[in-house]
Amino acid sequence: MTTTPFLYKARQKDAVSARDINHSMLNPRTKGMAEAGHAAVAEPFKGISTDGKIVPGIIPLGQSGCSTEAMRVAAQEYLASLDPSQREHATFDIAGDDWRRWSNVHMFLMRHGVCMEQMTMAQRDAALLLMQESLSPAGYESARNIMKLNETIRELTGRDIEFGEWPYWVSIFGTPSATEPWGWQVDGHHLIINCFVVGDQIVMTPVFMGSEPTHATTGKYAGVSVFDAEDRRGLALAQSLNDGQRASAILATELPDEVFAVAFRDNLELGYAGLRFDSLSAGQKQLATNLIETYVRRLRSGHDDVWMKQVEKHLDSTYFAWMGGMGEDDVFYYRVHSPVILIEFDHLRGIALENDFPTREHVHTVVRTPNGGDYGRDLLRQHYETSPHQR
Repeated sequence: MTTTPFLYKARQKDAVSARDINHSMLNPRTKGMAEAGHAAVAEPFKGISTDGKIVPGIIPLGQSGCSTEAMRVAAQEYLASLDPSQREHATFDIAGDDWRRWSNVHMFLMRHGVCMEQMTMAQRDAALLLMQESLSPAGYESARNIMKLNETIRELTGRDIEFGEWPYWVSIFGTPSATEPWGWQVDGHHLIINCFVVGDQIVMTPVFMGSEPTHATTGKYAGVSVFDAEDRRGLALAQSLNDGQRASAILATELPDEVFAVAFRDNLELGYAGLRFDSLSAGQKQLATNLIETYVRRLRSGHDDVWMKQVEKHLDSTYFAWMGGMGEDDVFYYRVHSPVILIEFDHLRGIALENDFPTREHVHTVVRTPNGGDYGRDLLRQHYETSPHQR
């Protein structure tokens, strides 16, 4: 599937600014999304599975051998920078469901925590330092570039209240500790990161990263881009497949309207589909590993290696699925799915920009930990079962 050359053209402004919307003013579609989101969060968390059955403990509680001290200190400094009212809004129960109230929808329906836009420069720097200490340099650069490109879409559309570099909410779960579970979340348009910590173990999923556009050609951040590696490496793996492998990997010629493991689908049942990695040649397995590493290496150094080792244990039982074309200018969707990781990538039509066909200028990606691993829930369960004070 080949797209025509892309031209930036903004859609008409909404009649009502997103931040001024209350639920009585929502259009039926958006009101329905909000109601569905609340209903989904009200369902008990189980986790993503292939058939509704969760395999507990597939990622065991243990020692990673990699320090989380810098993250803990950064989290404490962030909390210390807030005034009492902000701190009250920024902190949540480690075992609560506020983790699950994230959404890529740019309208401000379920946001929580403290908004960076309303922080002082010192507070904002403290929030960014927490992200920086938790992510690799490449991961942090991707996150910040998404925020910068959200400023670009503000410039292109003139929708100053809906978009911008700083409407991102930062929350702390639990109390930052060297031994007890805690975590943090950033939530906003095209950037949602959930990071759970227990001891020196980290789970950083769900992570939703997207952008429209993916490349800034004008404005304050001209030259900034995202998802080049995710795009290029996915296509390289697809193009390496022979005819028989393609027959297994390709699920459809048309792209889905959205990745499947979006917000409020924490209990999604998604069966394995596509081509198993044990059908790949050695060279193709390296391409597949390179693709997975693009996402895993967003995590801070050392912990990314721990994550990759978990993925590699299940590499031969991992599946690669594809929708769309495989030409250099084509748009596409791909999925990498195993018992311990779910990665999705999708080219989408315009939402803020006026194009009714998928282009490479609007991308959504998501990374999940199946079998109850998202938000560190399964590690939290194991911690509660083994900790003396919990017993």
